[in-house]
Amino acid sequence: MTKNKRRSLIVCIVLIILITLSIWSWLPVAERISLDLIEGDSDKIRIVLITDLHSCYYGKDQNRLIEMVDDQKPDIVILGGDIFDDRLKDDNAKTATNRLAKNYPCYYVSGNHEFWSGRVDEMKSYLKSIGVNVLDGDCKTESINGISLDICGIDDPTYMIDEDWRKQIDTAFSQTNDSNLKILVSHRPERTQEYEKYDFDLILSGHAHAGQFRIPFVNRGIFAPDQGFMAKYINGVYKLANNSTMVVSRGLARESTPLPRFFNHPEIVVIDIE
Repeated sequence: MTKNKRRSLIVCIVLIILITLSIWSWLPVAERISLDLIEGDSDKIRIVLITDLHSCYYGKDQNRLIEMVDDQKPDIVILGGDIFDDRLKDDNAKTATNRLAKNYPCYYVSGNHEFWSGRVDEMKSYLKSIGVNVLDGDCKTESINGISLDICGIDDPTYMIDEDWRKQIDTAFSQTNDSNLKILVSHRPERTQEYEKYDFDLILSGHAHAGQFRIPFVNRGIFAPDQGFMAKYINGVYKLANNSTMVVSRGLARESTPLPRFFNHPEIVVIDIE
């Protein structure tokens, strides 16, 4: 075999490996997490966290996504921002949220792409019209299996000055009860220094897309928005300095992004609080 043929063969093999990895990384999964956040012998609470759908396609009538959620039998569904997209049509996002809201209590916070679209108020109005709880600096109490949850949510700070964004957290936290499990839903995972100022038990985020190319074993992302290269808060469970637990979803974005995902399955996160 000539040197040129060997080189061509190596290039072909590398391309096949990259394409195979990309296709494999395109497949969605349900990631399971168990958290010990409830005292006593109470029943567990199951939350499904969905972020960064970006109005992507998951089968006819979004059946693939809905079946994944239904299989988990959640008590509540959290929509953690960028459910809609600023470039793709709203159809897939509307279909998914409409079907989810018919079967589960749903809570939503905005993401940066909803603001970039210039139609975030329209999107919020639609979600409210189908029964989704839209949180933008407030807190609602949900009772599940005899356990009271204070579910707080804040807007993405894309076009907000920091003072107004912090005021949303202050307002939401002021509505919590010390005896309840306190949850903050915020699209951005990187603002941990702000979250550590409050006594939330659980913080739910997305936004990072796991750095698009996720480095296995070390759980770092090649590049994530607002975190840069070798991003830290991209996937899974993190313990913050004030002992709050933060869960970051890799999200569900597929065709909305120009680059393929590697070692980075799109996901819903199934959180069992026990």
